[in-house]
Amino acid sequence: MHTIILYQPQIPQNTGNIVRTCHATGSDLILVRPLGFNTDNKSLKRAGLDYWEGVNVTLIDDLMSYLEGETRPFYFFSSKATTPYTKISFQEDATLIFGSEVAGLPEKFHIRWPEKFFLLPMRKGSRCLNLSNTAAIVLYEALNQNDFSVLKK
Repeated sequence: MHTIILYQPQIPQNTGNIVRTCHATGSDLILVRPLGFNTDNKSLKRAGLDYWEGVNVTLIDDLMSYLEGETRPFYFFSSKATTPYTKISFQEDATLIFGSEVAGLPEKFHIRWPEKFFLLPMRKGSRCLNLSNTAAIVLYEALNQNDFSVLKK
C-alpha cells in the first residue's frame, strides 16, 4: 500500500481530489500542518465526496522527524528536480511526497535527500502541474510498476 504525503497543502479541492484517488487505490494520506484550510471545509468535503470515511488520513506537524524514522522508501516530487519520475523503481509500499501548491517543498528536504527528488517533465515555461493531477500520475505509475497488485488484494 502506498502513502501520499501533502506538505502544507493550500487548496482544499486538490486535497479532496487526492482523497478520492487514495480511496480508489487503497492508499493512505498524510497531511503536514499547517494546512491552508479547515478539514471541515465544505469544498474539501465536496471534492472528496463521501470518500473521507474510506481513507486513512493522518495529520502531522513535523515532516522531517517523520521521514527520519521512515523505513519504507520515499520520494519527493518537485518542479525544481532534474530526474524524471519514470527513473524510480517503485516498491509496493513507497511514500510519495508533494509540496504545497504555493511554496512547494522547503530546501531543507532537498539538502537532506537530494537523490530522492524527481519531477514530472513539462514544456518550458510551464510552472507546474496541478497537485492532484501530479499525485495521481505518480501514484498510478507506482501501481503500474507493481502490476496493480495492491488493487487486486
